Amino acid sequence: MAPGTPRAVTDAAVGANDEPGGAGQGIAGSRVASQRIADALRAAILDGSYRPGERIRQEDVAARSGASRIPVREALRMLQAEGLVTLVANSGAWVTKLTLAECAELYQIRERLEPLLLRASLPGLDDAVLGRLADLAEAMERAGGDVDAFLRADREFHLASYSAAPAGETSQILGRMWNTAQHYRRQFTKLAARRAPTTPSACSSWTSGAPAWGWAGTRRFSAETRVTGYTPRMT
Repeated sequence: MAPGTPRAVTDAAVGANDEPGGAGQGIAGSRVASQRIADALRAAILDGSYRPGERIRQEDVAARSGASRIPVREALRMLQAEGLVTLVANSGAWVTKLTLAECAELYQIRERLEPLLLRASLPGLDDAVLGRLADLAEAMERAGGDVDAFLRADREFHLASYSAAPAGETSQILGRMWNTAQHYRRQFTKLAARRAPTTPSACSSWTSGAPAWGWAGTRRFSAETRVTGYTPRMT
């Protein structure tokens, strides 16, 4: 399916709670439909089916999901709060897009905030989470040339490592930043994989700093752009 096609938004994704005449006519049913539409759109944005700057048309999503526009609007508001969607009054919704300068600034902010969140999280990580982190580290090594598999494991690894931190503004800010930067991480990892002699797992320090939580990724991102004149595709 071509990029930009909201393949995850289907009747099955929304379910029966929003069908005409069904139980979904109530407030609870509308909330369930909104959450399911948001989940489907989130997955489509994060896996690259929607590209940054691409418009999300409410009528198309409603038609594909078998829902009215009310739960679609609520779903888009949820995704706006997560940093995935930009809503423009009286205009519509677009997948959030960053300029190169904004992307570099985002990584500089992450460089300062993520160590704080990790420091708060580490004492609370139990054996189950530590075991999962080990599994994910192995999954990154096994990813080979599968950039998407590497990115899924890398993303889960980092978010899991912060999972024991107290809920607060820092975790919300970083969650939005991980969402907003997903497309650009994918593009840069593909570039790194093409230029590196090994697999995307060998490039993990370029994209996110795993497993040492260093920030070579930001510096090499900037250096690669300056030295080669290459700018990873932003749209």
